[in-house]
Amino acid sequence: MSAGRAAAPDVLVLGAGVIGLSIAWRCLGRGRSVAVVDPAPGSGASWTAAGMLAPVTELHYGEQPLLALNLASAARYPSFAAELTAATGRDIGYRRTGTVVAAWDGADLAALRDLAAFAATLDQSMQPLTSRELRGLLPGIAPGLPGGLLAADDHQVDNRLLHAALLAAVVGAGGELVAETVARIEVVDGRATGITTADGTVRSAGVLVLAAGAHSGRIAGLPAAARPRVHPVKGQTLRLRMDPDALPPRILRGSVKGSPVYLVPRAGGELVIGASTEEAGFDCTARAGAVYELLRDAQSLLPAVSEAELVEVSTALRPGSPDNAPLLGPSWVDGLILATGHYRNGILLTPITGDGIADLITDGRVPAALAPFAPHRTAPQEVR
Repeated sequence: MSAGRAAAPDVLVLGAGVIGLSIAWRCLGRGRSVAVVDPAPGSGASWTAAGMLAPVTELHYGEQPLLALNLASAARYPSFAAELTAATGRDIGYRRTGTVVAAWDGADLAALRDLAAFAATLDQSMQPLTSRELRGLLPGIAPGLPGGLLAADDHQVDNRLLHAALLAAVVGAGGELVAETVARIEVVDGRATGITTADGTVRSAGVLVLAAGAHSGRIAGLPAAARPRVHPVKGQTLRLRMDPDALPPRILRGSVKGSPVYLVPRAGGELVIGASTEEAGFDCTARAGAVYELLRDAQSLLPAVSEAELVEVSTALRPGSPDNAPLLGPSWVDGLILATGHYRNGILLTPITGDGIADLITDGRVPAALAPFAPHRTAPQEVR
């Protein structure tokens, strides 16, 4: 496209990961015209993720407010998946398998028992498992593990199928996909009015939604104090191919001498192993040490991993925030809504983020579920 001015949609979404696309799809369903801008849709964390829907096993001390949002979004997944499949004819690999968390030694088991006790204070049940019960649920698991936990309601979706279906749903509903890089957000008299893309095209819109993941704070045009406080957290994920009969029948998470690892089985013999966590700025280089540690810990729990074919090593940047919770709602710049900072929970929070931000745009009110995650909680004092 040559430089110029494009037609103005009602909503302009910056970012075509699962978060941005879910917002676009829901806005289209509410009668809004929508354009989504991204130079490479689905090439970031949405592609690299493992697709776990884990409100309970991703529970961390100090993150209790996030639990309610995670549980609410998990509860929406059955209807969300059914609606998306009905709209596109595409399966998204939603599987209600539950999750087993295994301990490598006594210290790991004690830590898991502490987690279960903490979860119980928040009315979340994690069933203790003996070594015998562990092997009953996962016949291929390593012998001699002392026990673990069962989170019966922590499930999974195939994140790559999810992204493909959302992309098809947006196009099918009349949304416009713009494969361009956003050069800057245009702000006039304190209001975001549109963007300029790298080719010089100016695109105006009624409202902008910033859903660019870890890059949300890097786009030029916003005052420095008003940029969302989102930072990159690098994660590496492995994809293996193995005999389908050797796959665990459900998600296997583990703590191996204090080191977390997860193994997510997929149809057709794929096993997803993840994920490393590294504060390394915007460096996406795959590191041999992280690959080694993931394979070592995964094989410690599931010996069949040593015979699997290593198919892919992928690296992406999770969008972290100061309190590890998302930034959802109006920003401190009029006309700009934030939907970023989902960190470990982007796939899980896709349904409730899409619905909530679309409701905000349509009704002009922040839904109650999103209110605790207003971006203003992380803003510098001078812009609050």
